[in-house]
This record gives sequence, C-alpha cells and structure tokens, in this order.
Amino acid sequence: MPVISIDHSPLVPQQREVEIFYRQSGQGRAIIHLHGGWGYAVYPFDRQIEAFQNDYRIIIPDRSGYGRSMRMNRFPADFHLCASQEMMRVLDAMEIERAVLWGHSDGAVIAAMMGLHAPDRFAALILEAFHLYRDKPGSRQFFETMAENPDALGERVCKILAEDHGEDYWRELILMNGRAWLSIAEESRHPKDDLYDGRLGELSVPTLFIHGSRDPRTEPDELEAIRQRLPQAQMHIIEGGGHTPHAENASFAEATRAADEFLRKVLHP
Repeated sequence: MPVISIDHSPLVPQQREVEIFYRQSGQGRAIIHLHGGWGYAVYPFDRQIEAFQNDYRIIIPDRSGYGRSMRMNRFPADFHLCASQEMMRVLDAMEIERAVLWGHSDGAVIAAMMGLHAPDRFAALILEAFHLYRDKPGSRQFFETMAENPDALGERVCKILAEDHGEDYWRELILMNGRAWLSIAEESRHPKDDLYDGRLGELSVPTLFIHGSRDPRTEPDELEAIRQRLPQAQMHIIEGGGHTPHAENASFAEATRAADEFLRKVLHP
C-alpha cells in the first residue's frame, strides 16, 4: 500500500509527522472513499472499485487509528471533526483540488463535515448509512458492546478486524470507537442534538444519501429529519438494505447503480 505524509493531524496531536496509508485504483477524477468506524476490511469497497476504476481514480485512506496508519490511544469525542481535518490535509498533500467523497457511517459524517468546511473542494458527496443525531438510543446497547466486549461482535468480524488492524490492537480500536460514541451521546444538549451544530442545511455540495431501509443504526425519525434539513439532496433508500448497502450481497448492485447515475448527472450534466 502507498503512503502519504502530512505534517500534523488532530487525531494524533503529539506526532509532528503522520503517515497515512491508502489504497488506490483507476485513473481520472478522484473518488475518496472514507471508511466507517470498524475500518476498511469489514465492509470493503471492492465491487465499487471494479465498477468505477475505468472512469475514476479511487483512493481509500486508512485514517489514523486504522489499518496500517498510525495507532491511537484514545478517540476524542469530536473525532469526526478531527478526522475531517486530517483528511483535508491528506487531500492537500496529494494535491487533489476537487474530488468526490463517498463516506460510509462514520466516514459519511466526516465527508459531510468536509463538505461544510470547504464546499469548493468537492464536486459531489455520497453519504451512505449517514448519522445525524448525537444521541442514538436504539444503538446504545451496540455501542456498549463495542466499549466493553468487542469479542461479542462475532467470530467472523473479529477475525477480519484482527487481520486489518493487528491482533494486539483491534480490540482497543473498537473499545475507543464505542466509548467515543457513548461520550457523544452523553454530551448532547437535548435528544435531537445533531453532529453538525445545526449546520447541515448549509451543505451546498451536490449530495446523494444512500441508506438501507433496515439500517439498525438509524433512529425512527432520523431520515425524515435529514430530509427536512437538506431537502435539495437526493435520498436513495434501498429496501431491505442494512447498514452497509455498498458491501451487502443483496444491495451492492443497487447502491453502485444509484451512485453511478448520480455522478453522471452531477459531473456530466
């Protein structure tokens, strides 16, 4: 895997030079895939690479704390914002002026924050399995399992996490991510407090939401609240889809097709 060096990251503030490992395929306009909170390997982007690599340069960084990038010893409660700043530095170091972001789960939060911060840098956003609310009661038990007993996530998932992040580290990574989400909820000022300080409606980059109708990490009114805040965005709901439409056998083709149609419309009107 290739590596890019950045001079600083708020995710590892004690380190003056930070190395970010990344995967790369294809050529053309850059699509940056931002992985979710378990890293890349559990929910790979391989089928989208196959579909898009003839027309796009696909770049998939391991954020600090993940994969072969630098390990962390804690996740701050504002880790999404810190990660968005890190990824902006990665784009600067790679001299990528205007890209498409496809973020999944935590990666979708990070992508939205990047789009809010620097809308002129992005031609389009694809936000998959998006999180709006800080406090997610329906997922509290899930986050508690992550924060207390990562081995309970299941043998298959644990094996992939160990291969991706290291047998000596993957549990600590999942513990940190789970604890961070619990802290995010505890710091909420009210039940519908959102991750964007009420600014999501300011997002001006053309945006497609891809969401599974059975996503277990979604609160009952969360999708409607997203629509109200950002009515100009496109929303593609995949019936029966779960938390990772791009990687699920029953939904990856529809997710890929929806993204392709959106990008053709936005990039080649």
